[in-house]
Amino acid sequence: MTIHIKRRPFEATITFKQNLHPILQRIYWARGIHCSSELERSLQDLLPYHSLTGINQAVNQLYQALVHHKHIMIIGDFDADGATSTALAVTALRSFGAKQVSYLVPNRFAYGYGLSPEIVQEAAKQKPDLIITVDNGIASHAGVTKANSLGIGVIITDHHLASHTLPDALAIVNPNQPGDLFPSKCLAGVGVIFYVMLALRAYLREMDWFRKERLAEPNMADLLDLVALGTVADVVPLDKNNRILVHQGIMRIRAGQVRPGILALLQIAKRNPQQLIASDLGFALGPRLNAAGRLDDMSLGIACLLAHDLNQARTIAKTLDELNSERRLIEAEMQQQAFNELNKLQFNSQQLPFGLCLYDELWHQGVIGILASRVKDQLHRPVIAFAPSGEQELKGSARSINGIHIRDVLDSIATQYPELIDKFGGHAMAAGLSLAKPKFLEFSKAFDMEIRKQLAESDLRGEIYTDGELAENDLTLELAELIREAGPWGQAFPEPLFKGEFEILEQRLVGSKHLKLVLATPNMQLIDAIAFNIDLHSWPNHRVRKVTMVYRLDINEFNGKRTLQLIIEHLHPLNYSP
Repeated sequence: MTIHIKRRPFEATITFKQNLHPILQRIYWARGIHCSSELERSLQDLLPYHSLTGINQAVNQLYQALVHHKHIMIIGDFDADGATSTALAVTALRSFGAKQVSYLVPNRFAYGYGLSPEIVQEAAKQKPDLIITVDNGIASHAGVTKANSLGIGVIITDHHLASHTLPDALAIVNPNQPGDLFPSKCLAGVGVIFYVMLALRAYLREMDWFRKERLAEPNMADLLDLVALGTVADVVPLDKNNRILVHQGIMRIRAGQVRPGILALLQIAKRNPQQLIASDLGFALGPRLNAAGRLDDMSLGIACLLAHDLNQARTIAKTLDELNSERRLIEAEMQQQAFNELNKLQFNSQQLPFGLCLYDELWHQGVIGILASRVKDQLHRPVIAFAPSGEQELKGSARSINGIHIRDVLDSIATQYPELIDKFGGHAMAAGLSLAKPKFLEFSKAFDMEIRKQLAESDLRGEIYTDGELAENDLTLELAELIREAGPWGQAFPEPLFKGEFEILEQRLVGSKHLKLVLATPNMQLIDAIAFNIDLHSWPNHRVRKVTMVYRLDINEFNGKRTLQLIIEHLHPLNYSP
């Protein structure tokens, strides 16, 4: 696939009140930051909870549950957002004096996603009075109806997009439900339940609850390590409000104000808590938590986050790490199978669909989301990977590219072909669905046709956006440190990338698949660089002496010494030696 390198637009004349480095000013402007107030990361600048629709009803119901010592059950999703949301709700409610708080996570293989009637029936065995959904529930009409019929009240907290009607719950808190006026629509599930607990704490304070119950009033900032982890791991856009939540959570972790479970995950992933950045949460901790839900049971991940003892947390984190290693092996095999089939299509000059559906009867249902993401990145088109879920049902996981709202695509197909999709849900960039196995080919054609309505062939080219070139005197450890602390960087607020030409002085493989380079600038400044998961058919190539590359500034720490290192995102040879 051809990669087109484009420069992000920026306004060179903009000024900020802070004495910012000119490179940072340019980076911020290119990300839509046009005034100093948008850079504030204090908790005082966090959006208030009052405009969230349904939050007063939710607080009233929770207050009554506390007063009457009701059994409250949390039902979450089986990913990192769901795990952190569940752990946050359990922790907060217990700190508020709740006598009976439990949680139940749908096993993805037995019950599927959300508050299904089956998971409600399972929950009923524990006789809860009130169910709180976290990171799910907005489309669970049948599940809420089932709970109501059993005399179990339901409060829905979610962030996924709503369907045309809402479930008949006691309260629904979701910034993306119709008519909601909360300014940020980007909260993860863990952010939504954090706001609910924030509002409940305020109401309890107003009711003089903590004094009457002889409870120490909890500091809600103690929950921000969970909020940061779930927000980054769920890859929601880092708007200003989410950047505040993530930044504050990271600062607390760096300061040692972190729960044992997250500390244990950092240790097993060999990450230094004092040097933590957002990408560590997304690429090191998130996958280890997600591995539990993908291959086993997310209750294991929640137990890690709820552990009070570091040794206990380390034991669980070790199991999560082993599951993640197993997940990597399964993913690698599935990815190889997928690309082998795709290479055959390309070799035979058959045009690949604009919207690509993949299926293998041996694929693992818990890993198809990662597979879809890998293929999407490689081919730059929307991809849905399917795996069997029972004899006649397929589960699919969809990943999209910029410009295609994947949930809306599925909604359009469901409207045109009402019998094609059994159920679906999700976001702009990711979604899930299920359909009958005999309908796979028909759905694949409908999906491709719908994508072709929205994309031209030129839209399928891979693109990398950079923040331009750096002068040689900007290639410094100091600028790398400034950029590192200028985030948090993530979805919709991407870490800065730069374009440049360098001479290669040395190149070698490390770790069997990573390319380590020593580069030289025109003035012979020597810089270390590394490209991860390199194409081994193309590199190392000792005939290449000069390259153009897209890279980010990074800090390499070894034996207590910090040095500048470039992380290469794209590498292209400019010339060869004879």
